[in-house]
Amino acid sequence: QVRLVESGGGLVQAGGSLRLSCAASGRTFSRYTMGWFRQPPGKERECVAANSWSDASTYYADSVKGRFTISRDNAKNTVYLQMNSLKPEDTAVYYCASSNTAALVTHHQLYSSWGQGTQVTVSS
Repeated sequence: QVRLVESGGGLVQAGGSLRLSCAASGRTFSRYTMGWFRQPPGKERECVAANSWSDASTYYADSVKGRFTISRDNAKNTVYLQMNSLKPEDTAVYYCASSNTAALVTHHQLYSSWGQGTQVTVSS
């Protein structure tokens, strides 16, 4: 089992930037796909970005393409989500998650370990 701890959320004005970090421990971090999900109030949890270990491919939700960047530092067991040009509709609790596969997957049911979540609030 892997333990994930997110940090970096907060309150930012529209157009601003935040970088989320997710530190992993408990198993070999580098062999699995990592994802960032978000869940706005009253809505389903959605994958906004994912990074595959097997071929370094990445996924971005259409709503964040060109604004968010996922990256990982396997030596530090850490995955990041750089969020630029933030919009009020990006407001949500953001979760880091680890899958049990090296393939690029985006459905939340394919992720077995989750962080506690970090709140991101974007004011207009």
